[in-house]
Amino acid sequence: MQKKILSALRNALPDNDVNAVEQCVTNLHNRLPHKENLSKNTVMVAYGGGKDSAYTTAFMRAVHLAMAERFGGDTFRLVIVTMRHSGMPFVVMQNIDRTYRTLGVYDDPMAELLLIEGEEVRPFDLHAPMPHTLINFNRTDLLMSGHQSYGDGRTSFCNACNFNVANFFGVAARHCGVDLIVTGDSPSEQRDYAQWIHKLARQTGQKPAGDTSFKGTLKVLDGISRAYFTEIHGASHADRLADRRVTWDVSETLSFFSIYDYTDYASGAHWSLLTDFLGFVFDDLAFSFTESDCANPAMMAHLRGLRTERVYKRSYREGIDQYADFAIDLMKHKDFPGHLIDTIKKRYATEGGVATMRRLMETYARTTFGLKTEQLVCMVFSPFAGGCAGLHDYLAAEQPDLLPREAKICALLETGHIEDQGLAFKLERLSGLSLTDLRQLFGAPLWSPLGSDSEQGRLLPFITKSDPNQKLIRVNFGNDDAPVMDRVSGR
Repeated sequence: MQKKILSALRNALPDNDVNAVEQCVTNLHNRLPHKENLSKNTVMVAYGGGKDSAYTTAFMRAVHLAMAERFGGDTFRLVIVTMRHSGMPFVVMQNIDRTYRTLGVYDDPMAELLLIEGEEVRPFDLHAPMPHTLINFNRTDLLMSGHQSYGDGRTSFCNACNFNVANFFGVAARHCGVDLIVTGDSPSEQRDYAQWIHKLARQTGQKPAGDTSFKGTLKVLDGISRAYFTEIHGASHADRLADRRVTWDVSETLSFFSIYDYTDYASGAHWSLLTDFLGFVFDDLAFSFTESDCANPAMMAHLRGLRTERVYKRSYREGIDQYADFAIDLMKHKDFPGHLIDTIKKRYATEGGVATMRRLMETYARTTFGLKTEQLVCMVFSPFAGGCAGLHDYLAAEQPDLLPREAKICALLETGHIEDQGLAFKLERLSGLSLTDLRQLFGAPLWSPLGSDSEQGRLLPFITKSDPNQKLIRVNFGNDDAPVMDRVSGR
């Protein structure tokens, strides 16, 4: 069976990659610590369910089988791990399942398939329900970050996710006893990551460790993560901060093995492998701008539409166009195949298409995060952060019946003294956050693209301003002809 799968893989891979597999077998073998007993070595591949990681998984399965062919049936233990989060639609799990069936890993004793949800590790199961704890975890990060940034795309979704990914690698490596982690990042990308971590460490007053090992990197990221989430959730939330630590108790010798030099990462070069051989489906929800395994970028577009419509008093379509222009440029920069870019363009090209995606995102917000439109609208106004700096505009536009109680709302959040339980309940319903979280927002700064650099030492504005995935644009308020600067960010 394994010979049959390897033969099918060689037929499906581009010609250049077939030779690259053999070169990779040689070089990977040289890096393995147990050369006399290959089955004692563990190599980990992260498979998020997107197009690039699907290709990486298929390539490494070919390496796995080719090594067995070369060394008389002896090969390394291949561990394929998937980080699950609430933004991962079921179709992504189906893509992963089809890939596993095609690659024959379900029945291979030298392959292990794991699903990692926060700190929990379990065997991959297509029909495993999404844990409620994971949904609440992601929902809280989204709301607390979004309420300090007017629902900014990258701040609301990506900052926390980046730390979650770092923890995912630590949890997986610790659980599996990994020797090597496969990456497709180029040497320049790896250097960029290292420099970014170094800058964040300095921003938080940490001295980056002289240890440049993967374990040392995870340890530094743990310190950065604690600083970031203390800003977002507050120092009093010890349980949340503990849940958001980055795991770093892994092997001292654990390192990365890059396949960048062996492969052609342009998805057009292996389109047939993805769609014809692996059965990869680019679903309307899962394929969202630059992502093929996450619907959150479409939510970022939706939030941009809501902010433009409700805060700026323009049209929802205008905000969607702003986001689509930005994200399509990003797709081009990332060398997406032209037909995938055309798919996104067509999806948002007409009023009917925009209306369809709006309905889809409203449903997605409810089912994925438990958030109603009124709670998303509240977030794009960010009325509570910065001492209720945006509260008056929010109440005037969305809750005029509460305008006479503006001072009481501010006093409630400043002191925590509840004189009107009904008012507290209403604020919690409108925002989707507890009164404790609303009080944390009241004392937290409100980030703005027009803000100053006065908040030295804070991570949120530092990460936001140094983010390459952003575009500054001029926007109008209502019919005002005097535009102001704003930022569009996302994926």
